[in-house]
Amino acid sequence: MTSAPLDVRRDGGVTALVLNRPDKANALNAELVEVLLDAVATARQDGTQLLVLHGEGKAFCGGFDFEDLDRQSDGDLVLRLIRIELLLQAIHYAPCATLALCHGGAFGAGADLVCACDQGIAAPATKFRMPGLRFGIALGTRRFAARVGASSALEILTASRTFHAEEAVELGLLDSIAEPAQWPEIVRQTRERERLDPATKVRLKQCVYDDRRASDLAALAESASAPGLKERIKTFRAEGVQEGALTGR
Repeated sequence: MTSAPLDVRRDGGVTALVLNRPDKANALNAELVEVLLDAVATARQDGTQLLVLHGEGKAFCGGFDFEDLDRQSDGDLVLRLIRIELLLQAIHYAPCATLALCHGGAFGAGADLVCACDQGIAAPATKFRMPGLRFGIALGTRRFAARVGASSALEILTASRTFHAEEAVELGLLDSIAEPAQWPEIVRQTRERERLDPATKVRLKQCVYDDRRASDLAALAESASAPGLKERIKTFRAEGVQEGALTGR
C-alpha cells in the first residue's frame, strides 16, 4: 500500500505538515505540491496559529522531483514550477506563524521552503543548496536575497554552492541549530509566543515583508518559459553526475 505523500498532524493551534516521501528524499512531485497547497489553504481557515514543516527520513526535502522528466513536456515542467512558487507564496504570506524544521539536506525548492517560512531551525550537519539558476530558473530568488542580503545571495547563487547549517545561521536563513529531540520544545515555545489574530498577522506580514507576489511569479514564468527547459535540466543533471565523479561526492 502506497503511503500518502503528506502527513498532516494537528494539535491545538499547531498544524504540522510532514513531507512523507522518504525514499525520494521528500522531493516535490506534482502530487505532493498539490496536497501541500490544499493543506496550507486549510490551515488559513481552521484556526491554525503555527504551521510547521518537516520531513520524514534522512532529508528534509530534495527539491524538485525530476524522476519522470522524460515523460514531461516543457509546458508540464513550467506548470509544476508555477505551482511550487504559488505554494511558497502561500506559506510566506500565511496568516499564521510558519516554522521549518529541517535535517539532512534542503536542496533547490526544499531550501526555498525553508526560506518561505518565518523561522527556520536545522539539525546539525544539515546542508543547503539552491542550483535552479544553473538551468535558468528564478525560483524564490528575491525571497532568498531578502533573507540573506544581496551580496551573499549573488555569491551563493552564482556559484551554486553547498553551504551548511552554521553558515545558514550566520546568513540569516536559519534562526538556530538544534537537535531533533529539542524540536517539540521549540514548537511549544513558538506557539506560546503567538498572540495575534489572523487578520492582524496578515497586516504585520504586509508591513514586514515586501509583497512582491506578482513580480516573483512573473520572474519565474519568464525564466521557466524560455525554450528548451527540459534540455537545460538534462544538461544540468548530467553535469552534476560528472561533478560528483570528479569530487568523490
